[in-house]
Amino acid sequence: MSRKKNKRRKLKRWCKILLIFLFVILLGLVGIYFIMENDSFIKISKEYDVFLASDSNVIHTLIKNDEDKYVSGDDLVRGTSVKTKNNIIENDDIKYKEIFYDDKTYYVNNDNIVSSLKKCVKEEKMYVKIPSTAVNALDDIKIVFSTSKGDELEILDFDSLDEKGNVNRYKVKFNDKEGYVDGKYLVNSLEDAKSKYNQDMYDNIYSKVSNNYGGGDASKIDIYPHDKVIFKDNEMPKSVYSLYLNCGSEVINNIDTYIDFAKSTKINAFVVDIKDNETPAYPADTFKELSPTNYDKAINSYEKYKEAIDKLKKAGFYVIGRITTFKDSCYINDNPSAAILNTNTGKPYYHNGSYWPSAYNRDVWYYNVRLAKESVLKFGFNEINFDYVRFPDRMQSVSSIIDLKNTYNEDKIVAIERFVRYAADELHRLNVYVSIDVFGESSNGTYTTAYGQYWPAISNEADVISGMPYPDHFANFSYGINRPWNSPYKLLNAWGRAVMDRQKETISPAKVRTWIQAYDVMSYVDSNGINYNSNEVMAEIKGLFDANIKDGYITWLANSNINKYRQQKGAYDVDYWEEYNNG
Repeated sequence: MSRKKNKRRKLKRWCKILLIFLFVILLGLVGIYFIMENDSFIKISKEYDVFLASDSNVIHTLIKNDEDKYVSGDDLVRGTSVKTKNNIIENDDIKYKEIFYDDKTYYVNNDNIVSSLKKCVKEEKMYVKIPSTAVNALDDIKIVFSTSKGDELEILDFDSLDEKGNVNRYKVKFNDKEGYVDGKYLVNSLEDAKSKYNQDMYDNIYSKVSNNYGGGDASKIDIYPHDKVIFKDNEMPKSVYSLYLNCGSEVINNIDTYIDFAKSTKINAFVVDIKDNETPAYPADTFKELSPTNYDKAINSYEKYKEAIDKLKKAGFYVIGRITTFKDSCYINDNPSAAILNTNTGKPYYHNGSYWPSAYNRDVWYYNVRLAKESVLKFGFNEINFDYVRFPDRMQSVSSIIDLKNTYNEDKIVAIERFVRYAADELHRLNVYVSIDVFGESSNGTYTTAYGQYWPAISNEADVISGMPYPDHFANFSYGINRPWNSPYKLLNAWGRAVMDRQKETISPAKVRTWIQAYDVMSYVDSNGINYNSNEVMAEIKGLFDANIKDGYITWLANSNINKYRQQKGAYDVDYWEEYNNG
């Protein structure tokens, strides 16, 4: 019995010891919790990594000066990885955490410290400053919805931060739809969103532009300064001297002939069709899904077309892919609901030998930009040139029977501007430039064109703006010139000077690379018109350079006839940039 009693005593003793031990531990934990919550002293621990977070791109810091006072320190970029020991100080009733970055000690608001990069963005809502498009996903450019100035967007997520702490793209929610929007178009306050850049100056310019032809109210254009892109792995020549090539098999199958000719001149680039109206260059996947008629009508096989583009690139040329945008009969054959409608017949409106998709239609935007991106990825184009970025011209007389399908209640010039913005955003992600073709008429600054091309708006969004001032397209006595088609230098020089005035009305102007007439004056314009050979083509180019338009030229010769190019060789032998900048 005595042994059993001893065992019980020992067991009770150990139980008491264990309870005391657990009680001490509990008191310790409570004490630590109390200390940490009340910041009664600095907790010393091992350094570990945290991230700086905010609802803006920078975080304000404090530093301790020589007098042991806390004063303003450097601003640090959101998303920066820093070290901390979890030391907490209190200043003006705000808790700050001590951090270590770049061999310096800072103190930041405790709310600006998070454990992971994905928690660094604290915006819950933002406002649209520059209208843009929301796409379905980071890898899917289908347009989910379009935004308007001042729209409030709920922030759901983001993809990445740049070196300045700015968000690349936000995932947003608007009217129960979700999509991704470029961060550069959003701001934190409604007041900022509704403001305009240098409003007094530019409203004064745009308010004087008339809307007599229905192109739109120029004052609705809302443009902002931005740096034009320069891709180090895709260098654009200072001045681009380019020949146009259609995608016919007689051209694509004889690409070596064009290469040999160009190498004997100063030509450094080619513009090659990807899609002309009813003439698709190759059977693109985009066609297969969105326009089977284009797919079936492809002129060349994928292999033949790729071989030609590869040869151009291997020969050292800057290669530009051309896409006719809002003129596409094949697409309308497959998607009649996207067409401009003749309300008298209830059928797509046929104009100028073609059916026209409405430039208001976001599915048409998506189709053309998707084709552009596919072509860049498959063939390595340096630049995409969008032609027919407009509504049909010469339609005032039939406007009463035409439905343009203006779903978003936009002026024409606004819709065109926003398409260019969408196209540039998406192609810039591939380090590719965007050029936009415009009628020569758009150099006129007194009115907005009936088809929606407004020079300052397009120039601000594109990398290159390419006017088409073909001399035989101008009326007699344009710029005071009798039969301007027979005076190519005078015409192009006068036009170029007008363009430079439009460039001054553009906040971030594009390069100006101009289409020049490389075909003979059309007989219906003037049966006594001149032929455009070497001297005439050179006169056009010199007229542009003398107007200080030095970014280059593109020849417009629809049939791309190599013999005609050979007749003009003298014009292509000149390095105009060198002559005008070092002469």
